[in-house]
Amino acid sequence: MKKLLILMIGIFAFGSMSAQVVYVTEWKSDADKVIYVSDWKSDADLVVYVSEWKSDASQDGVWYFTEWKSDADWVVYFTEWKSDADLVIYYTEWKSDAGYQ
Repeated sequence: MKKLLILMIGIFAFGSMSAQVVYVTEWKSDADKVIYVSDWKSDADLVVYVSEWKSDASQDGVWYFTEWKSDADWVVYFTEWKSDADLVIYYTEWKSDAGYQ
């Protein structure tokens, strides 16, 4: 029973992180994730490539920003303080660099 519960949690966590269509909110209380953008790749939990195409957002770290909250997989709030963040990201110019560190 314990193994089944761990398996179910793993499937849920992986499924919720794979598609990354992102909506930016102005309110921290609306956010699923509070994000801090680092200037250093070595500080990041996730290296993010921003795509122009929604269909590219099927890979971890490849984000497509949407104008509509209802289209989003993640609702995020950007913070100025690293200590407030749930996730530290670094933006990359290369899609092949995207992913969790």
